[in-house]
Amino acid sequence: MLAAGGLAALAPAPASAQLQVQRYFPRNALRGEVVFGQPPQLTLNGVAAQLAPGARIRGTDNLLVMSGALAGTKATVHYTTDMYGQLLEVWLLRADELAKKVWPKTAEEAAAWTFDPAGQFWTKN
Repeated sequence: MLAAGGLAALAPAPASAQLQVQRYFPRNALRGEVVFGQPPQLTLNGVAAQLAPGARIRGTDNLLVMSGALAGTKATVHYTTDMYGQLLEVWLLRADELAKKVWPKTAEEAAAWTFDPAGQFWTKN
């Protein structure tokens, strides 16, 4: 009886009861609209693009998501690119992250704005 109660205590809490962890995006992460096609193909801000070899896609729960599972879906994301312009890291955004309206969409905007890495927000100069 005691053993069963001990095991119940080790069971994970329901997803609704778990706290969302603050995610920290790198300075070079840009925001964009992605439509996932058959891997590695996708559309980024209306332009054909593709995932880099070894690309990592993180869901709203920050766990890795396989690109094939996203085929046919559209999402607002933060992303980084490799030296060839292919998407290397992709984060599917949660509502609280989308609420941070000021986020650069181009490298030029990122170069002209100021980033607070601790607070995870941008300020237009």
